[in-house]
Amino acid sequence: MNIAELYNIFTSHPTVTTDSRECPEGSIFFALKGASFNGNAFAAKALEQGCAYAVVDEAQYAVQGDSRYILTDNCLDTLQQLARHHRRTLGTKIVGVTGTNGKTTTKELIATVLAEKYNVLYTQGNFNNHIGVPKTLLRLTREHQVAVVEMGANHPGEIKTLTDIVEPDYGIITNVGMAHLEGFGSLEGVLHTKGELYDYLRSHNGTAFIHHDNKLLRGIAQGLHLVEYGSADNATLCAGGEVTACNPLLSFRWRHGNGEWHHVDTHLIGSYNISNMLAAACIGLYMGVDMPQIDHALASYVPTNNRSELVQTAHNRLIVDAYNANPTSMKAAIDNFMLIDHPHKMVILGDMKELGAASTEQHDKMAALIDSCHFDEVWLVGSEFAKTSCHARKFADVEEVKAEIARHAPHDRCILVKGSNSTRLAQLKDLL
Repeated sequence: MNIAELYNIFTSHPTVTTDSRECPEGSIFFALKGASFNGNAFAAKALEQGCAYAVVDEAQYAVQGDSRYILTDNCLDTLQQLARHHRRTLGTKIVGVTGTNGKTTTKELIATVLAEKYNVLYTQGNFNNHIGVPKTLLRLTREHQVAVVEMGANHPGEIKTLTDIVEPDYGIITNVGMAHLEGFGSLEGVLHTKGELYDYLRSHNGTAFIHHDNKLLRGIAQGLHLVEYGSADNATLCAGGEVTACNPLLSFRWRHGNGEWHHVDTHLIGSYNISNMLAAACIGLYMGVDMPQIDHALASYVPTNNRSELVQTAHNRLIVDAYNANPTSMKAAIDNFMLIDHPHKMVILGDMKELGAASTEQHDKMAALIDSCHFDEVWLVGSEFAKTSCHARKFADVEEVKAEIARHAPHDRCILVKGSNSTRLAQLKDLL
């Protein structure tokens, strides 16, 4: 069966699943493979659970004479090709979003701004990889006027793979920093891979939204149609702005060119989030959203998923940013925390993962930064921070932290909780 024939089936059964435990009635099951599972083995179960069809790539799992089984060479390739075919058929305008830090928040801000005028589809959660991206595209309907699709990567070539599926009309790289060095090898490797979004836009006459002040991004943006945002001192920018307050919630003002100032009080923690706000304002302006609508959207957005959340408990004020961590984002979080006015500040930091050979050096640098800040209390969690000479309390894992909180819970503190998702520091939110 070719993609066109499969697409005819999809038009009648426009829901796909890759999990035999979640099989909406009439959906299509794709039997994907992983390091420890073979989806082909669950095809029959998926049909029993309610799927109308099962796409498999091993002949022994396709029951002879049963037309519900669709045999293909590679289920993942077929899923991706189907998503691209669907995207081309609908022709929806798509904004592609990638970057080291801030891409999920920026994606959500862009979607929130564009939703003031358009029917918007956007990536849910962290569905930003080679499986999540095609599943996002396959959620597109003719009612959607624009889509905002997040694309993540931790190895070279992955953004090229995703852009070849998404075929974005517009794109934004939020920034480039030191993350996933285990896969990329160096900052240059990160830059090259993120820049694959620019490569696609350049070769397809697309438009890139770019932070004017980011020299790394400007260095790889030659030959692109650029729409710029950034600090407020350049009147030629689509959106320029500056922080007016951040203690701890961000307030800022922005304008288009040298026009009227717009003041926005946000629900986001961190002065570093102004670039994400300006990116959303810039894209909104470019796509015809009125300025008061942009102000409303940016002021209304409330972060979730342990990203720059402000949580007031019975005993403490928490800044929870425990979904991800790398040297760039952790330094930004600590620098911003230093600016917050509170008499008793405490940090609980977890290991930064996927740094490869650079891990020891980067954790040592972070430990030195922490020592220089003179916080009231510092708790470090994980085997990498354990190796450092930082003058702090050290815990092997989050369970040890939980035990300490049960014995001696902090009170009357402003606490920054930051670490890679695998350190599970987000579990501390309800205990502090």
